[in-house]
Amino acid sequence: MVNRVKAALGGVGLLALATGGALAQEPLKIGIVSVLSGPQATLGAQLRDGFQLAVKELGGKLGGRAVELVVVDDELKPDVAVSKVRTLIERDKVDFVVGPVFSNILMAIHKPVVDSGTILISPNAGPSALAGKQCHENFFATSYQNDQSHEVMGKYAQDKGFKRAYIMAPNYQAGKDSLAGFKRYFKGEIVDEVYTQLGQLDFSAELAKIAAAKPDVFFVFMPGGMGVNLVKQYRQAGLAEKVPFLSAFTVDESTLPAQQDAALGFLSGMSWAPNMDNPQSKKFVAAYEAEYKIVPASYAQNAYDTAVLIDSALTRTKGDTKDKAALRAAIRKADFASLRGKFKFNTNGFPIQDFYVVKVAKRADGKFQTETFEKVFADYGDNYAKDCGLK
Repeated sequence: MVNRVKAALGGVGLLALATGGALAQEPLKIGIVSVLSGPQATLGAQLRDGFQLAVKELGGKLGGRAVELVVVDDELKPDVAVSKVRTLIERDKVDFVVGPVFSNILMAIHKPVVDSGTILISPNAGPSALAGKQCHENFFATSYQNDQSHEVMGKYAQDKGFKRAYIMAPNYQAGKDSLAGFKRYFKGEIVDEVYTQLGQLDFSAELAKIAAAKPDVFFVFMPGGMGVNLVKQYRQAGLAEKVPFLSAFTVDESTLPAQQDAALGFLSGMSWAPNMDNPQSKKFVAAYEAEYKIVPASYAQNAYDTAVLIDSALTRTKGDTKDKAALRAAIRKADFASLRGKFKFNTNGFPIQDFYVVKVAKRADGKFQTETFEKVFADYGDNYAKDCGLK
C-alpha cells in the first residue's frame, strides 16, 4: 500500500510558491515506512498518525517547506520493505525516510537508505547493532535503543528483591535485545529464557511452564497483537495474582483498548507516558485524542517528536536538505521541545533521556493508559554508544 499525502494536511497545499526561492517551490518529500496490515497494524497506524498530526499542527510545512508524505506498508516483511524503500529513494526521491516499527525491518532497510545519502530517522526500532559498530552519520533514532526500556525493568526487578525470573520475547532482533537488556541489570536466577515465534498468538504452553516453574517474577516483551493475547491469557490462567507481570511494549496505549481490565496494574518500562507533566505533552495528548479518538502510545509520541525535530533542523538550514553535513549537524542540535521533556542526541544518534516504570491505569472517562510510576534512569544513554566511531 502506498498513500500520498500532500501538505494539504494543514490546508497549505503547495502555495509555498508565494514565498519565492527554489527550495520554497519544492515540497519536502518524506517517506513513512510502517506496518499497516496484519495484527501489528495498530502500532504502525500510531506511528503514521503521530507524524501526520505534527505536520498538520505546523501548518502543513516543516522548516518552511510544504510537505509531501509518501506512506508505505512494510507488511512486516523485510524483502517487501527493501523494495518499497528503494522506490522511495530512486523514484520518489524523498529527503527523509521515517520508520519503521520493527527492528527486523529497520535492519533490512538501513543500508539501502543511509548508503544513498538519505537521512533515516527511526521513531521506534532501535537495534543494538545500529547503536554500536554499525552506527552511521545518516541514521538517527528519536525513540530509544532497544535494550533500554527492558533495562528499566531489569533494574526495577533487582531493586525490588526478586530472586528468580522467567523471561520471554519473540525470536527476532528486538526480542534478543530486550532480554539482554533485562539481564544487564537483573542479577538473580533466570529460571528460563524463552523465544517464541514472531506473530505467535497462543501462549498456553508457555503459561503452563511459567506456572510449573513458580518464578518470583515474569518479564516479557510481546508487542502488538501478540501482547494483547498474552495479557488476556495470563490473566485468565490466574497467573497475575501469583507472579508479578513486568514488561516493555506489551501493555501500552496501542494494546490497552483490547486488553482493558486484564492489564490493570501491570508494569512496563518507557521514556514517556500520556500523563507526562509538561505543556507540550498535554497539548499533544489532547490533540491526538480529538483527532483519532484513541489514547496515543509511544509510537505516536516518538513519531510526533520526529516531525518536530525535522522542522527544527530545517529551520536552522533555512529549508535546505542538499547540504547533508549541515543538515546532520542541525538534527544533532535537537533544538525542539520533546514531548518527554529532556532530550539530546548521543554520539551514535540515539537519545540520552530519562526512563520510568509506568503502570496501567483506568481513567475517569473509562479509557486505559499507562502512567509514570517511578523514575529509574535519568539522562541515560545506551550501552553501545562506546562502540560507535562517530564523534
